[in-house]
Amino acid sequence: MTSTRTPQGTPQDPVDAITAQWAVVRPDLDTVPMAVFGRIYRLAHTVGERMDRAYSRYGISRGEFDVLGTLRRSGEPYTLSPRQLAATLMLTSGGMTGRLDKLERAGLLSRSPDPHDRRGLRVTLAERGIALVDEAVAAGLEVQREALEAALDDEEARQLAGLLRKLLMTTGA
Repeated sequence: MTSTRTPQGTPQDPVDAITAQWAVVRPDLDTVPMAVFGRIYRLAHTVGERMDRAYSRYGISRGEFDVLGTLRRSGEPYTLSPRQLAATLMLTSGGMTGRLDKLERAGLLSRSPDPHDRRGLRVTLAERGIALVDEAVAAGLEVQREALEAALDDEEARQLAGLLRKLLMTTGA
């Protein structure tokens, strides 16, 4: 890898400014990793804020969408244990309980005893939750689609998805 250089005529972004500053004070460093992960972080943050606004129209946060979406994509009967949800979403049990409490109060899911484990619970997506998450997922995908289409054609988007998959698989995430 070599130091980050913006080709002649290519607009610079804030990450270019950061890596250029490092090149001045530490010309011995290869800042390509910083350029890649800095852009990933900034994209995730910016698009995440847009998705938050899209989900807020449905009265839910991105974290609450994640719970509803996980139940929905689990397939019928749209039921998982709190432990399964927490593991999928990388949450603590306390963080999961708070989300479940709010979503249950809103009538979007229900909790019931696990018939196979006296100490366990089952979380089930309610009909209202199914309808809401189906609308919200479409709204979130539209935000993501708009961000991609503003800069990339379909082939570039597929190529980027493949490269990010390759990178993600090597990190153990």
